[in-house]
Amino acid sequence: MTSPLFTLKGQRALITGSSQGIGLALAQGLAAHGAEIVLNGRDKARLAAAVEQLRAAGATVSAVDFDVTEVEAVKAGVEAIERDIGPIDILINNAGMQFRTPLEDFPADRWEQLLKTNISSVFYVGQAVARHMIARGRGKIVNIASVQSELARPGIAPYTATKGAVKNLTRGMCTDWAKYGLQINAIAPGYFKTPLNQALVDNPEFSAWLEKRTPAGRWGDVEELVGAAVFLASKASSFVNGHTLYVDGGITTSL
Repeated sequence: MTSPLFTLKGQRALITGSSQGIGLALAQGLAAHGAEIVLNGRDKARLAAAVEQLRAAGATVSAVDFDVTEVEAVKAGVEAIERDIGPIDILINNAGMQFRTPLEDFPADRWEQLLKTNISSVFYVGQAVARHMIARGRGKIVNIASVQSELARPGIAPYTATKGAVKNLTRGMCTDWAKYGLQINAIAPGYFKTPLNQALVDNPEFSAWLEKRTPAGRWGDVEELVGAAVFLASKASSFVNGHTLYVDGGITTSL
């Protein structure tokens, strides 16, 4: 039986970028703790498959396929959820992308795409949802940051910039919105086996380096992010605000 501190029964969670990877794992985890789930993504086929997967496991779930990088689409999508499905009690800003190349060769269009996907989406969706949460005097927002909110690695400087911005936007959201009864925090995953990281997972040299570099000695499994998400989405974190929780096997603590 789930502790009353950690139960999400009666809560509705919108998770962006949730048709696969970390977003889908968090959707499964929050549903297992009682939350109703609203999936979001741009690929209708993947979303439909994710909905069926969650429903087969007993979850109450729906999907809305708006583009989180387009502000008007976000406003319309959030309004549709609030009107047609119900109030959003929990928002997980998970949508993100990666592109790897040496900084001196980094294409300008990819830079703009990373900014829109990794940071503008957090602002757009966070603002649209928070306006409703503020009116209700309560709400939980969990932004997905990264170990790259603190650390850099060759070839991903723009990604590092966007994830550093997610960490500081989380602090800013807390500073502005905590007074209205909202808790806004971030989870910063380390290196997890996801579609976004598949090229690195498949690279024996990189995997060997990562296992030596990480005190836990391995890649993370996406299910290991669920506990942090449930904590930050539940009553258990009622006085936790503006915090970034690193779930990284210790990589940010050790040289």
